[in-house]
Amino acid sequence: MKLQQLRYIWEVAHHDLNVSLTAQSLYTSQPGISKQIRLLEDELGVEIFSRSGKHLTRVTPAGQAILAIAGEILRKVESIRQVALEYTDQKRGHLSIATTHTQARYRLPGVIEKFISQYPEVALHMHQGTPQQIAELAADGTVDFAIATEGMEHFTDLVMLPCYRWNRSVVVPRNHPLAIRSRITLEDVAQFPLVTYVFGFTGRSKLDEAFKSRGLTPRVVFTAADADVIKTYVRLGLGIGIIAHMAYDPEVDKDLVAIDASHLFESSTTSLGFRKGTFLRGFMYDFVKLFAPHLTPERIDAAIQAHTREELLAVFEDVELPSL
Repeated sequence: MKLQQLRYIWEVAHHDLNVSLTAQSLYTSQPGISKQIRLLEDELGVEIFSRSGKHLTRVTPAGQAILAIAGEILRKVESIRQVALEYTDQKRGHLSIATTHTQARYRLPGVIEKFISQYPEVALHMHQGTPQQIAELAADGTVDFAIATEGMEHFTDLVMLPCYRWNRSVVVPRNHPLAIRSRITLEDVAQFPLVTYVFGFTGRSKLDEAFKSRGLTPRVVFTAADADVIKTYVRLGLGIGIIAHMAYDPEVDKDLVAIDASHLFESSTTSLGFRKGTFLRGFMYDFVKLFAPHLTPERIDAAIQAHTREELLAVFEDVELPSL
């Protein structure tokens, strides 16, 4: 059994069983990958992939178990490389982040600008997706950090670090009846068609819970994963928008009025997560601290050592999370 063979089966499984595409991504030949997979299967005495002719069709039950272990081995190998780099070239490396549009557009630019000025030779890679996709990318080791508000708590193999709390604003055109109101109620909001986030994005569940608790059924006429798209359709008169307060830009959104809605909805918490067992390089600690200053290396290490949810909560019991 060779490490290269484990790499091949892992990559094939994560390229939708497309050997040709895998070969391109690894800069090698398709026949070479196919041969090594067959040699590994012959050695193990089981099929990792089912086939139809020359095409791979699915991962077998045995293959699923083998791939899970192969992933752990490959991540350990990568951690060894990262340890070596930390002691030979502390300012050089790569950092990959998975996050949502709201974080990427409104929260991360200033953080990344500062990080790049400190570590110009660290290559940054950003992936965007749903909270579920983001958590999966961190859980399988595709990215170093996942930053999101919902969905990640279901992944028990992630170390979760609470970063900040945030709430919402109702955005309306300047000529809208609510634009002159200094304080609004849920009943006021429920009178109008709503444009807001897709369920599972950016704290959407808090909205649904708030309306349900008051016996209200909001008329959601349009949903999107992107706050900028939501504002676009508010401008078109489709309805009033509910977005993260941080997604309202007073300069860019001068034609809209943002009405504070923090008294209507429970605040949400954005967290940063990474896979348990990940070796964090010095610049990774620094990135986390730039994003959430209360997350010192000592506190991060304490969170890594926590074995239960109760122990993790104890790490942050004396922390007052900042609000945005």
